Amino acid sequence: SEVLAAEAVSCLNRAMAALRNIWEEIGIPEEQRLERTDVVRKHIKSLLDMMVAEEESLKERLLKSIVLCRKELENLCTELQLGPFEAQEEGTMLQMEKNLRTQVEVLQKQKRDRKQELKALQEQDRDLCDILCAPLFSIDMGSVPSLEDLDCYRRHVASLNSLKEQRREEFVTNKRQIILLMEELDHTPDTSFERDVVCEEEEAFCLSQDNILALQNLLQQLEARRALNEAVCAELRTRIEALWERLQIPQEERESSA
Repeated sequence: SEVLAAEAVSCLNRAMAALRNIWEEIGIPEEQRLERTDVVRKHIKSLLDMMVAEEESLKERLLKSIVLCRKELENLCTELQLGPFEAQEEGTMLQMEKNLRTQVEVLQKQKRDRKQELKALQEQDRDLCDILCAPLFSIDMGSVPSLEDLDCYRRHVASLNSLKEQRREEFVTNKRQIILLMEELDHTPDTSFERDVVCEEEEAFCLSQDNILALQNLLQQLEARRALNEAVCAELRTRIEALWERLQIPQEERESSA
């Protein structure tokens, strides 16, 4: 920079010398030469003052940016529940401002990523809770979640998914048995719950704990009715066989009747 500054002064001196030679060749009087030289001086001073002012403005912008970045980093560290930010004071003003701005961008991305994951988890949670008729996970949606909060939420959603699959499998298995029993018993669904179980789409059935218990209860009732029917049938067969014996019905007729 010192070499360039010396060269700038040299260029200025050469230009002034060239101007003086031109003025002498033209024959401009000394008084007018002084006036013209002063005009050149003022013009150069104005240009240099403007350049200095621009660089001072750049310096002020850098200082302001450094202050704003530090404040933003403090806020982000608080929101993200991180330790206090310690800025590196070494290096030039430009390096410091760039490092701070880069760190702000990194933490802002972390904040966006956490908020986006929180939103995605809440959507999954809401869908699962609608299916399972369960309460939503309690978390503050207005603040940035910590890594521990997100991990806990992930495990909660995974648990709900596992519960949903377990109940879905139980529902499908019990529904299949209920339909077979109803056909065997020649029973037509006569309650809204029975119609929901037999007629509705499987994806539309609410897999609440109460519904699963009601489903198990319905299956047990149908199994009890079948067992009762089987007992009655067995008793009637026994009585028929006793009557066949008393009436001495031939074996061929018994087989055709049976």
